[in-house]
Amino acid sequence: MLESLPRSSDPRPPAIEFVGIDKRFGAVHANRDIDLTILAGSIHGLVGENGAGKSTLMSILYGFYQADRGEIRIDGNPAAIRSSADAIRAGIGMVHQQFMLVDTMTVLENVLLGAEGSFRLRPAERRARAALAKLASDYELWVDPDAVVGELSVGEQQRVEILKTLYRGAEILILDEPTAVLTPAEVDHLFRILRRLQGEGKTVVVITHKLKEIKAVTDRVSVMRKGEIVATLDTADTTVETLAEAMVGRRVLLQVSKGPSVPGAVELEVARLTVRDKRGLSLVDDVSFTVRAGEIVGIAGVAGNGQSELLEAIAGIRRADGGSIRLGGRAITALDPAEIRTLGIAHIPEDRHRMGLVLNFSAEENVILGYQDDPAWSSGWLYDRTAIRAAATRAFEDFDVRPPDPLLRTALFSGGNQQKIVVAREIGREPRLLLVGQPTRGVDIGAIEAIHRRLIDLRDRGRAILLVSAELDEIRSLADRVLCMCQGRITGECRPEASETEIGMLMAGLGGDGTARGGRA
Repeated sequence: MLESLPRSSDPRPPAIEFVGIDKRFGAVHANRDIDLTILAGSIHGLVGENGAGKSTLMSILYGFYQADRGEIRIDGNPAAIRSSADAIRAGIGMVHQQFMLVDTMTVLENVLLGAEGSFRLRPAERRARAALAKLASDYELWVDPDAVVGELSVGEQQRVEILKTLYRGAEILILDEPTAVLTPAEVDHLFRILRRLQGEGKTVVVITHKLKEIKAVTDRVSVMRKGEIVATLDTADTTVETLAEAMVGRRVLLQVSKGPSVPGAVELEVARLTVRDKRGLSLVDDVSFTVRAGEIVGIAGVAGNGQSELLEAIAGIRRADGGSIRLGGRAITALDPAEIRTLGIAHIPEDRHRMGLVLNFSAEENVILGYQDDPAWSSGWLYDRTAIRAAATRAFEDFDVRPPDPLLRTALFSGGNQQKIVVAREIGREPRLLLVGQPTRGVDIGAIEAIHRRLIDLRDRGRAILLVSAELDEIRSLADRVLCMCQGRITGECRPEASETEIGMLMAGLGGDGTARGGRA
């Protein structure tokens, strides 16, 4: 049994104290009588399974929700936080997993939005521009203030969110899954920023599923399970394995075991595929490869190097500008997504909100999304709600979706449980070819283990899988062959046992001798 640290074990005073915080959403008991102290000037990690109550607790601190019972203290004083405006006045800022930015506005306009100070915008803009320049210099938060936010990388957009909180005077920063969509280099940069903020005396709370990152950047870590705090530990005195077991209440396999693959016939054949954007620039550039039945082919590469567009072209979402795609020898290059699905291709998209779910639909409606024309779900002109509900209930049981309520609006599930709904829907179709983009993004460690097992099981039943992941450990754990992409081209193929250095060089477009690579694999 894990024991939490005594409150007196660190000389720093509390920045935040939760005392008896309790919160329900109908039948869901999200937070259960939580007592938690976060020390001033610390980086504090908050971990737990999807639906454990982490984001709810931090949303109460930021004023998005009101606790049913309990008290929050800031710097030792009771704080009445009834809105995000109250939280900002109390010196609290929050960077959400889904960024709260207006894509069509500039960085400067986003930072000023809601904090203009008066009707005279010109003086406010001048003050903000000067303040952003100083913040950028102090904290390595470099970003062009006149850039349109929608044209920035994910890492740059995250910097804008942090700039917003600092511009508003935040002394306490909450970051919800801050590395979920960042490249390794962007993660390293973020951690430098967090340490610099800590060095300035600010308090940082990091909600994440990535336990290696907890070990890398936090001083303390609290573990939540089923709405309760089950442990608070000094990070240096614990291990990833201990934290994983505390999160799920059992031992967790951090790397799934798998036997050798037994590849069969070629299922997917991509030949000289080219995909261009509206400006005529090649996003996928003359790419060729195959995927056989009974194998997992992983594509490694820094985000934004054509992997997303490659999956979308195979799924029929994007039109190819050259080359061909064949499934079991049949040309599918010109087919639309609905036709491609009927041939046995399933697709777990990288962005579940944009392409995988309709958040205002119920969970059971999302369980059949994309397959709603299947005769199994309809009786004449009407949908068979009994059959749909039964299928959703089975999917929820098989993939441990929480809460187990198929009638609940999908937006009310945690991000990880939303991902489970998508994975359950696509794997449950028993596809002959599964296209997988970032299968475990925002998913807790217990669910990662379960999803990995499902993918290996699908492979062992003779299905073909094409896997794209920003997590190199995930690629190396699951793939039987690894293709590396850089600037839209396949730069090489290697075994998953290859060193991180070798794979990293290919991801950067370099061969083992440091020369540029590119072409077909």
